Amino acid sequence: MQQKKAKYGEINADFLTNRYFIINIDEINYRYTLVTFHELLFFGNNNAIINAVISPKGVRITDKRAGFYKSNLSGESAYQSFVPAPLPPKPPVELDSEMVELLIKANNQVTLLTGLASRIPNVDLFVTMYVRKEALLSSQIEGTQTTLEDVLNPLIDENANRDVADVVNYIKATDYALSRRKELPLCNRLLKETHAVLMQGVRGQEKSPGEFRTSQNWIGGAGSTIKNARYIPPAPDDMIEAISDLEKYLNTDDDLDLLIRAGLIHYQFETIHPFLDGNGRIGRLLITLFLMEKGVLKTPALYISYFLKKNRIEYYDRMSEVRRSGSYEQWIKFFLRAIYESAQDAVETIDELTALHSRSVALIGEPSRSTQTILAVFRYLETNPIIEIKKTAEALELSYNAVSRAVELLVEKGLLNQPDKQGRTRIFSYGAYLEILRKDT
Repeated sequence: MQQKKAKYGEINADFLTNRYFIINIDEINYRYTLVTFHELLFFGNNNAIINAVISPKGVRITDKRAGFYKSNLSGESAYQSFVPAPLPPKPPVELDSEMVELLIKANNQVTLLTGLASRIPNVDLFVTMYVRKEALLSSQIEGTQTTLEDVLNPLIDENANRDVADVVNYIKATDYALSRRKELPLCNRLLKETHAVLMQGVRGQEKSPGEFRTSQNWIGGAGSTIKNARYIPPAPDDMIEAISDLEKYLNTDDDLDLLIRAGLIHYQFETIHPFLDGNGRIGRLLITLFLMEKGVLKTPALYISYFLKKNRIEYYDRMSEVRRSGSYEQWIKFFLRAIYESAQDAVETIDELTALHSRSVALIGEPSRSTQTILAVFRYLETNPIIEIKKTAEALELSYNAVSRAVELLVEKGLLNQPDKQGRTRIFSYGAYLEILRKDT
């Protein structure tokens, strides 16, 4: 028998491994009919408050390490929203041997990526394309249906294709945030400005772009209501307090490893869900912004959306489990695996693109008057691997004929191909480059 102090007195109870207290109702002087779903607060280990609900089956214990559920409104309109506890977790994150091993592997792989990215001469070209790939993958997690070729095709009208517009806006938002962070600390103002760019002129533009929500939102399947929602984030007043606490944590140092902090921050942002739309994409971008702010990354070359897309069910389940049981540790282990595998993929991609660049330049030949235009078009291809001659000529400020001749030579050398030779407009693609980037999309 263990004794727990409760808000309404003391009770004696058997603590079972299934996290239930089975008690004799009479022993705590409550009549059976009066205690159904009556809320109590118990003080558990380390004086951590444990939420308890009495039902006819006994007392159900819910760990409040990660936060608690709060009742809102009444009658038919009543619902419960989750109010997250501020970071860092209390009790602190427990680093067992498995987590330590994952942490070492993840940090080593990120260090390898950072070193490699600092040594290659054309890292900006890599980052430009990697941002586009990440924008596609992060948007696909949210249900966007489009391809890398659609996003890169210079002839697709993004205003007529909503999925492409969503991805293009994410690219713009990422570019904006990476530039703006040079002037602002990592703060709510930066997040709101980035959100405004993300939502400008696309689906969700009516949902207060650039502003934290002033109404209740919820997460669920298509057509879900607050009554059958999978998760209900904090109500607006609680949300403002929670996002302010997160902003302070972003700019406060503690003893936790920065990769662990990045995982906690992403979880916390997704749990707060401060915007009416676009939370997932901003939350995933926040990982990169935080790691750059803290100097873990020198260039924005690490994105984890492919891992999260591949493990989408576990991604959501791990975050839900933190809210249910306070199990930050299992979420962090999942997050560290995401960091490790994503950094490993980025290293492999850089190696492949660097090797392709060297082979392609060797095929073109040494810089000379005769290869000057060809090299200019080739450099353009490394940020725009699908081109149309007229638009390329305008972008490079070269004549149509000069670019056309350069394209023909690149086709002859096997660097460019024409996917649709029957089309009215001639589109050419840098096939080998696209093949590397297309992986995992």
